[in-house]
Amino acid sequence: MNYMLSVRSSQKYKITFVLIAVNVAVYLYTSIAGGNFFVTLYTDETAQLAQYNAAVFDGAYYQLFTAMFVHSGIVHLAGNMMFLLIFGLRGEEMFSLPEYIGIYFIGGLAGNLLSLALGPALVSVGASGAIFAMFGACAIYARRSIGQSVVGALVFGFFLVMISSGENVNYMAHIGGLAAGLIIGYLFARTRRPQTAYKVSYSYVAPF
Repeated sequence: MNYMLSVRSSQKYKITFVLIAVNVAVYLYTSIAGGNFFVTLYTDETAQLAQYNAAVFDGAYYQLFTAMFVHSGIVHLAGNMMFLLIFGLRGEEMFSLPEYIGIYFIGGLAGNLLSLALGPALVSVGASGAIFAMFGACAIYARRSIGQSVVGALVFGFFLVMISSGENVNYMAHIGGLAAGLIIGYLFARTRRPQTAYKVSYSYVAPF
């Protein structure tokens, strides 16, 4: 008996590894140019790419995008890339390439826009908003597409935000990214069947 699996996903593009590579490349640039491999937040190179709310209010809107690829230190980078690997590979199984990219960047942008509410003094960096969006989209899509309640995904998302909060953590970016991911994942699940379809073919070997 042979089984053939047809999956409309972004797995063949390995977009998660591309995003990780870009984040690492940006970190190497800011750390090497800034002269400190372990902490990069206070360098001129990071200042150009991070989200300085005061600068965004003055017209540096590009920082809402570039800040997604900047990290404050090696621990910050390692933690975010670990979760991007986990949730990103799951997202590759569920969503097409355009959908995956849309979830990632819309979620990251939503988190950064919500961060503006904290005022002009805030400096924000990191891919957390985009990663929370990917988690939210995967969690709610998986449950909704098989007819289960979405309450579990919402509760899990809430606790993930709570345990990731702490000193100097931009919880607004987490909440904004998570909310965007949950909405997008829910809409995908409502408007179509799951992207994984199974086709089974049979072949028999004659006993003689």
